Amino acid sequence: MGLLKGLLGARNLLLVIFVPLLLLPLPMLHPSSEAACAYVLIVTAVYWVSEAVPLGAAALVPAFLYPFFGVLRSSEVAAEYFKNTTLLLVGVICVAAAVEKWNLHKRIALRMVMMAGAKPGMLLLCFMCCTTLLSMWLSNTSTTAMVMPIVEAVLQELVSAEEEQLVAGSSSTEEAEPISLDVNNSQPSLELIFVNEDTSTADFTSLMQSKNVNGVPMITSPGKTANPQGKKQHRSQEKPLVLLPGPRNQEPNRRYKSQHDQMICKCLSLSISYAATIGGLTTIIGTSTSLIFLEHFNNQYPAAEVVNFGTWFLFSFPISLIMLVVSWFWMHWLFLGCNFRETCSLSKKKKTKREEVSEKRIQEEYEKLGAISYPEMVTGFFFILMTVLWFTREPGFVPGWDSFFEKKGYRTDATVSVFLGFLLFLIPAKKPCFGKKSDGQNEEPSLGTEPIITWKDFQKTMPWEIVILVGGGYALASGSKSSGLSTWIGHQMLSLSGLPPWAVTLLACILVSIVTEFVSNPATITIFLPILCSLSETLHINPLYTLIPVTMCISFAVMLPVGNPPNAIVFSYGHCQIKDMVKAGLGVNVIGLVIVMVAINTWGVSLFHLDTFPAWAKVSNITDQA
Repeated sequence: MGLLKGLLGARNLLLVIFVPLLLLPLPMLHPSSEAACAYVLIVTAVYWVSEAVPLGAAALVPAFLYPFFGVLRSSEVAAEYFKNTTLLLVGVICVAAAVEKWNLHKRIALRMVMMAGAKPGMLLLCFMCCTTLLSMWLSNTSTTAMVMPIVEAVLQELVSAEEEQLVAGSSSTEEAEPISLDVNNSQPSLELIFVNEDTSTADFTSLMQSKNVNGVPMITSPGKTANPQGKKQHRSQEKPLVLLPGPRNQEPNRRYKSQHDQMICKCLSLSISYAATIGGLTTIIGTSTSLIFLEHFNNQYPAAEVVNFGTWFLFSFPISLIMLVVSWFWMHWLFLGCNFRETCSLSKKKKTKREEVSEKRIQEEYEKLGAISYPEMVTGFFFILMTVLWFTREPGFVPGWDSFFEKKGYRTDATVSVFLGFLLFLIPAKKPCFGKKSDGQNEEPSLGTEPIITWKDFQKTMPWEIVILVGGGYALASGSKSSGLSTWIGHQMLSLSGLPPWAVTLLACILVSIVTEFVSNPATITIFLPILCSLSETLHINPLYTLIPVTMCISFAVMLPVGNPPNAIVFSYGHCQIKDMVKAGLGVNVIGLVIVMVAINTWGVSLFHLDTFPAWAKVSNITDQA
């Protein structure tokens, strides 16, 4: 028994050692570039799927195995690890770091919730809209980690208000059997924790082991120092306490006052994860999967200038909008029932005590932020400017600003993001006086000459593991192309030529939707992209007809806590069980799959010219065969 436990404990080490050894006969018995490349691809894929080593570390496998087997030169492999998309990500992270540092995202979230009120249906819709909006620009994980503490505080106020109402002797409230919820009367201040999208679900366990302050689980930043008396410290420089959910094994100590309370908690919690996923679909920078797709597509088909920020947004925004509305109806029907008139009423006369207290709590949190600061205004301006420049670079229907330059094709979305991100390191966070002498009373001594963001702020937000993972995917794709493995795989799939193109795409979407529930999204798309490119070229289908729906469906890992980090964050709050996630997530998955398939066969056809096999795909096909 002890030996078995030891083997289970060392299973990751055993996988790392024995998988390459067991697969070694493949390149030995078939000494060819295709076999060697297949060996490297399988070993890397096993490491990714099993997570025996970190995803970023597994992505380095092609960097040393390709040169060993003579598939690619070391210099050629190294060039694949830093591409144009990496620069795009760098610039975006600079803006995202500024947004998070100066609490602009928190201001936006609370303001939107204040507009909705505390009716469960409207609160659900508002939280979903807010999360979707933020997730377009921040990572899904950061967005979920930011919004969930606000949701938790609102839920606590809803239940606390009902408890006060019962104590006051309200006879109209019907009590049910206590079920579960954590009610804290200490009313902790909302502070947020941010984690990168590449964080594995296992990493959240360590966040749960934290100190308890007044019954509220808290975790303190190790760098926190006491604030000297008489000195005012700027809120962005504080090392905040972070509101976190308690461990799930404390669930017996939680109580819901009614079945309705439990359903509201489940509904709001799960909807945050789903809305973050929907928002990530909207922009090409919204998720790592879309960035991986973009760089792989540009690498595979350099002559295809059809996918950029603008065209992706035009295609995906209607999908996200429709999916958001339908998912809201689905979640409302599943957990809150069909009484939309009662749960979505905007009438102030019909507000209950609990709704009034909840709105007051949100108002207090918003007032704590104070007036909008100069750094927030600068960050918001850069945020809007970056979006406008992305849209107007090559809008397609009219000449963009890129046409003003003599040399065409030199500037990309990465050029804009890196330039604006660079400026954020230069612009001071303190508002310039322009010759006016400051009275010294309202001056923030902690700011000094500090810029909007520092290099430490950037490092804290930059997901380097995703950068390496993306580079490993490019290296695998490059090796598959140069060795001829991708062409060989494509020929093996000729049996699918009898199916119509929509059936091929639908099967591919269903397959990746299942796989991505158990395998990380970046690893899934990195494995499938080269295969689907070869399949499309072999069947003479426009590659975008398959690649775009598959890229979107890979993000629909919403049925299990291990599907993605946002699921794990929501699950850790203890309001929902796995069966709740499976039931609700299955509906969202089906909704997304249907909407994506309708979109790619309607406005996607005219936007990307999917009804023809393009010349840029023919050129790539000829190059592969040569």
